[in-house]
Amino acid sequence: MASHTPMEGVDVMARAVELVRQGESFTMATVVWRQAPSSGHHGSRAIVTEDGTLYGWIGGACAEPVLIREAKRVLKEGKASLVWLGQEKDFADMHVPEGVMTVPISCQSDGALQIFIEPVAASPHVLVVGRSPMAMTLVDLVRDVGWRSELVSHEEFSSAQITPSTAVIVATQGHGDEDALEVALQGEPTFLGLVASAKRGQSVKGFLADNGISQARLDRIQVPIGLDLGHTNHREIAVSILAELVKLKADGALKAQERTMLPMLEPEQVEDLVCHMTVEAVPANRPFEYEGTTYYFCAPGCRKAFEKDPEAFIPREVPC
Repeated sequence: MASHTPMEGVDVMARAVELVRQGESFTMATVVWRQAPSSGHHGSRAIVTEDGTLYGWIGGACAEPVLIREAKRVLKEGKASLVWLGQEKDFADMHVPEGVMTVPISCQSDGALQIFIEPVAASPHVLVVGRSPMAMTLVDLVRDVGWRSELVSHEEFSSAQITPSTAVIVATQGHGDEDALEVALQGEPTFLGLVASAKRGQSVKGFLADNGISQARLDRIQVPIGLDLGHTNHREIAVSILAELVKLKADGALKAQERTMLPMLEPEQVEDLVCHMTVEAVPANRPFEYEGTTYYFCAPGCRKAFEKDPEAFIPREVPC
């Protein structure tokens, strides 16, 4: 379960750098405006990762679940968003610029926040296996476009070097192709390509099939790789491979592979009947059972008020 508790004492910018180095996408949230007595402050920052883990601090119990929910949306859509949390009456009395998402809150505080949420997409990670001039050229080209790249010999190559967002290019060119591909398949990279002719590729795949590699896994190996640029020399092949990787990124085909066998289920979204905020139906959100139904709350005060008089908050159907 992802953490929904602010991690105090975390250097948000240092954590952002760490996530970038690890190849993880996340969102950066910054408070750009506040109205007292909101607990958030101008310039307060927080990070929300893909799984909803929150680092840093931007506001209290009402702001936090909204931030996590909207951060996930921003990361999925890939577009920055300005979110305004405040009292519903303020949205009617004040000008709301086009494109700003307003979120009414009914917490005890009458404060308000505007939070700018921007996605930070991890740059592709390209792991080139081999030591040929073409392999070295490819690594340099990948770094020139701002991506992360590594060069490793097939003797030093291990599946531990692969993340779900890694594109592996096996450029051993006949020196351990089969071994390198077997290692790469164990790591489940987002893309796996072999620098070889179509004829050589069929021979390699045949060898791997005889070694028990399933057809589904063999189909993940792309060979040959690189856009067709006509007659090219060894170093120019690196340009064609980078061109294909750039196209794959533009098409969204270099996203991290899902390693879990079962899909991750998002927690159910329910309403806090006291303040009417949307919260996740998880143990961290103060569950309280009443007449066979479990209710969830964004803050201790909301749960306490509900405990005193549940009937005052539970909506009842009005008879016709």
